[in-house]
Amino acid sequence: MSSRGYIRDAFGAAVPIMLGYVAIGVPCGILCASIGLDVVQVVMMSVLFYSGAGQFMIPNMWLAASPVASIVASVSLVNTRQMLYAASFAPRCAGVPKRLAFLFAATVTDESYGVNTARFEQGGWSVDRALFVNLFSQASWTASNVVGVLVGSAVDIPLAIASFAMTSIFICLLVTQKLTVENAVAAMAAMAGVFACKAAGLSGPAILVGAVVGVAAALGASALRRRARKTGSGTA
Repeated sequence: MSSRGYIRDAFGAAVPIMLGYVAIGVPCGILCASIGLDVVQVVMMSVLFYSGAGQFMIPNMWLAASPVASIVASVSLVNTRQMLYAASFAPRCAGVPKRLAFLFAATVTDESYGVNTARFEQGGWSVDRALFVNLFSQASWTASNVVGVLVGSAVDIPLAIASFAMTSIFICLLVTQKLTVENAVAAMAAMAGVFACKAAGLSGPAILVGAVVGVAAALGASALRRRARKTGSGTA
């Protein structure tokens, strides 16, 4: 297939991500404008930093008068999940040029990870296609942030509305999941983990801790159910 065909395939896979990034990128840009960031600064942050959760955290923590060191540490901790995403794609990058593999790993996000993982499992997918999915998604995110900065600079929008954008995305992702015991356990455990962190005054790592607790609880529930089924079949 020609390179044009690769780009067309990647764009088709990236469209849902791009549309979703408009919904959360504009509020993120509005928040960035509220702390005095201009278009150039937001573009640089979206291109060089490129972390949805992190870019939401920075203005929120700044408005809460958090120390710079606390902001850096919290955002860095939340973004450690990106290393896991990149590591999981290492077998897919075997034999590809190092520059291509590096750029692909550096632009993986939660959403593009899910899309590219599904495409790789279906077969017929490649790292160059996956990279274009990442780049199309990043372009949408950057453009949406710029629109948000321009809107935030021109119109007085309540920051509470913009701050809720990321929360609303997580709610949408939750309600669209298949209802299983494992998913229910993961959701409840994750919420409990986040609540515990918030109650302890640890807002920075709350999302990461909640995610880890949720995954661990779901794995534990899955293991218990498998063991119960084996025990039941063994006694039947």
